[in-house]
Amino acid sequence: MKSLIGTGVALVTPFKKDFSVDVEALKKIVNYQIDNGISYLVVLGTTAESATLSQEEKEIVIQTVIEANKGRLPLVLGVGGNNTSKVVEELKTRDFSNFDAILSVSPYYNKPTQEGVYQHFKAISEASPIPIILYNVPGRTASNMLPSTVIRLANDFSNIIAIKEAAGDIVQAMKIIEHKPKDFLVISGDDMIALPMVLAGGSGVISVIGQGFPKEFSKLIQYGLDRNVDEAYKLHYQLAESIDLIFEQGNPGGIKEVLKTLELSTNVMRLPLVNVSDDLAKRLNAITKKISKL
Repeated sequence: MKSLIGTGVALVTPFKKDFSVDVEALKKIVNYQIDNGISYLVVLGTTAESATLSQEEKEIVIQTVIEANKGRLPLVLGVGGNNTSKVVEELKTRDFSNFDAILSVSPYYNKPTQEGVYQHFKAISEASPIPIILYNVPGRTASNMLPSTVIRLANDFSNIIAIKEAAGDIVQAMKIIEHKPKDFLVISGDDMIALPMVLAGGSGVISVIGQGFPKEFSKLIQYGLDRNVDEAYKLHYQLAESIDLIFEQGNPGGIKEVLKTLELSTNVMRLPLVNVSDDLAKRLNAITKKISKL
């Protein structure tokens, strides 16, 4: 899956002031990624506020991205949940002809054991017609997928081809990288440690900040993949403050402020999420303008 090496972005769902999906803004955001060096697009991930979208709205988002992309970049679709049978049913019934892989989050809320996590993804592997990227994000799921479970899944199922590792733990990421099968991809799900993970042997990132600064962040990751360490860290430190700021009051509130400053979409969020504070919005506005001049 060489097409998934590099910088992917987890697309937001832009909303109009009446909270409906802003199709035209989503098209603009997709084209902005393509025009500025992003490697692939992730549709309906956490950043998309997918938990607040109706099934009809999810279909609108999917079709809008497919039509705007026009086959130019690989697409990854978020298909996961904490009801295994429901996820399996979607995998058996959805048309995946426009997608290269699915991104499937480790079950949240239920807090399964490691064996439960393994059996969940075993069922998904047996049902999925396309490759699977595991998604470990214990800050949201309240359950950490341990390296031993990741390696077991990677060895047992050939269509489980990668993990988006978002525990924010570089040691855990390095353990996966050390013991993974040769072609298994370890993708950072944490923008701040994406570069160290790449330099340790990771394959890239599925980014949030990259959506606002696609040219700069994709260049940073490519420097890392090319082992151009000095240039990579120079760019990393130029972007580090923006990474801190977009997550200061949660995701995707921060990145939506950046996209508003870039005049790509509004900053509208759906409850229970709310806009960032006025103070943070001003700081995000300033850093966005600063980076745009790099």
